Amino acid sequence: MVNRNQIVIFGAGKIGRSFIGQLFGCSGYEVVFIDIDPVIIAGLNRAGSYRIIIKGEKEEVITVPNVRAINALEKEKVVEAVSTAGILAVSVGIHALERIVPDVAAGLIERHKNNPAEPLDIILAENMRSAADFMKKQLIKELPPGFPLESIAGLVETSIGKMVPDLSQSDLEKDQLIIYAEPYNCLILDRKAFKCPVPEVKGLSPKENIKAWVDRKAFIHNLGHATVAYFGNFKHPGATYIYEVLRDPQVYSFSREVMLQAATVLLSLYPNDFSLEDLADHIDDLLFRFQNKALKDTIFRVGQDRLRKLGPEDRFVGIIRLALNQKMNYNKILEAMAYAFYFTASDENGNSSPEDIVFGKYLSRGLEFTLHKVCGFDPVKDETLLKEIIQYYYSFQSIEKR
Repeated sequence: MVNRNQIVIFGAGKIGRSFIGQLFGCSGYEVVFIDIDPVIIAGLNRAGSYRIIIKGEKEEVITVPNVRAINALEKEKVVEAVSTAGILAVSVGIHALERIVPDVAAGLIERHKNNPAEPLDIILAENMRSAADFMKKQLIKELPPGFPLESIAGLVETSIGKMVPDLSQSDLEKDQLIIYAEPYNCLILDRKAFKCPVPEVKGLSPKENIKAWVDRKAFIHNLGHATVAYFGNFKHPGATYIYEVLRDPQVYSFSREVMLQAATVLLSLYPNDFSLEDLADHIDDLLFRFQNKALKDTIFRVGQDRLRKLGPEDRFVGIIRLALNQKMNYNKILEAMAYAFYFTASDENGNSSPEDIVFGKYLSRGLEFTLHKVCGFDPVKDETLLKEIIQYYYSFQSIEKR
């Protein structure tokens, strides 16, 4: 029997708990998490709730009630949860997304067998472009031929704009379930993808052209955040927090210029969805939010995983490609990207992320090798662009770091 008042969420991590779980849980839904962390699973089942500390001008504590968790290794329980969920959400991160697809597919098969008239909307709360297309292709591989995926599943793309910092080890030792988050609480999602009515949940913001909003997130928010981290770390290698480096007028103004250059490209692509004033206001609001001192968001968290963030379709290369297609300027964006190759921030224990260790191995084989293999630039087709970024990179070596 489908429980329309229940949301099942793959991933009890930062976005799963601080954003999706909070919105639905505080709107009266039962929240069921599926995760692999035994400590989190046991804690949620023992407490039946968890706390979110909202870090803003005033600190606020939100308790999400009516919560339980399932271990992802208990396949029968996972399949049953998917097959009877009122709505499903996925927030496991790009690297793990493919691994949960078999369980989602098995749940859809069971659901179609027992409740063929009950479609399931799947909120894809992932920080990626074309998440719905990716999920559809992966599900088709796991589903039997002729399975009516289009009618039984709504693949709902989102734009995840909420910032959730990493917790320190001391914070986790006090409470394994606690989450810190900024006050922002607007979940932008694809209105057209829903098979059922859009849930009446405070904070949901359905949009007609989700592609425009996903690109706004990737190429303004993500791009700007990374620019602050990379340029800020270059200028202030001893700084820990994002708000620290944004005190430097040069870091602030350069980051804003990069974001505005990207905004002009987006405006040329989506003139019916945005105005330059809209995007400029959004940029100023983001820079204000980035300076949230209470959030204690680190340069390391924002900048780490260059293997993904400098990838062919991500925040830097993706918008550069769009600018090239539109015959528009990208010089500021390319300069910001060049600072990423000097990124040295580490976590509280002095460690780099595993992805950055791999990235460092590429970089040890040379800048051009990395630009080809990680960023996807073609030595022939992108010859001019490669010369430009290499020139930026080597010009930085003569700049005195302060």
